[in-house]
Amino acid sequence: MSDFAPATTLTRGATGDAPIYDDLVREYGDVVAEARWAADRLEYEAAGLLGGQYVPRQLRLR
Repeated sequence: MSDFAPATTLTRGATGDAPIYDDLVREYGDVVAEARWAADRLEYEAAGLLGGQYVPRQLRLR
């Protein structure tokens, strides 16, 4: 299962008009992106264990 690609993290300025969020990300890290990565990883591992096919979030949202 080496083809797992983590979710994209936000970069400074990626939040648009929410400078408070940029400050929080800088201070505490991007908790939302980390939670999304953990959920994606869990889905990937579950699909492998259950014999299913993992479909990355980017493809499911199209």
